[in-house]
Amino acid sequence: MKISDPDVDLVCDERDIYERLLSLKDAEILELGCGKAEKTLAIARHGKVATIVALEVDEIQHAENMRRVAPANVRFELGGAQAIPAADRSFDVVFMFKSLHHVPLEKMDAAMAEIHRVLKSDGVAYISEPVFAGEFNEILRLFHDEQAVREAAFAAVERAIAAGSFELASQTFFAAPMHFENFAQFENQVLNVTHTQHRLSAELLQQVQQKFMRHLTPEGAAFNMPVRVDLLRKRG
Repeated sequence: MKISDPDVDLVCDERDIYERLLSLKDAEILELGCGKAEKTLAIARHGKVATIVALEVDEIQHAENMRRVAPANVRFELGGAQAIPAADRSFDVVFMFKSLHHVPLEKMDAAMAEIHRVLKSDGVAYISEPVFAGEFNEILRLFHDEQAVREAAFAAVERAIAAGSFELASQTFFAAPMHFENFAQFENQVLNVTHTQHRLSAELLQQVQQKFMRHLTPEGAAFNMPVRVDLLRKRG
């Protein structure tokens, strides 16, 4: 396993990756840390899946999700990856889209154990994590440096494989395109998220804005976020 690939040149939407790696037709799916549920709804509408249980630990975001008009095969629940409210061997696929590094450090191993518990005997875990690199990351790290937690998430996956709970089916590296029309959109989508309280001083906010504005063109600001996907197959 490797934590990053500096030579990656594939730029695509993540949907292209999981549809290439997985067969989702009629699958029972669990998504951990679903956030605003954009990927949840996309999978439900286009993947011909049986059901998706979308778990979110942030109560504010979960309440917003519960107000959404969602397909009948989607169920939103409140909870964290370290204590999944589901029976053993319930799911064919567990998704974590850039959420493992948000699990508290001391609970990451418990989260991996819970994923193993709720997967069926032939189930797979799809864990995508942002790589600590790139121009967008250089802006983010000014107020929210995630290097340590991203490294810890990678180490938790490594430990789960070393312990024999999973085998590594594949690693995929790609860059996910991101676009912001202006700094106000960046503030709303990045600085004002409910799952993390970003409290920036006026001086720091100005630094972030200045660095962001270097990327702003008449068409907006575009970034390519490097991402690693670890596809794990359950053992035992």
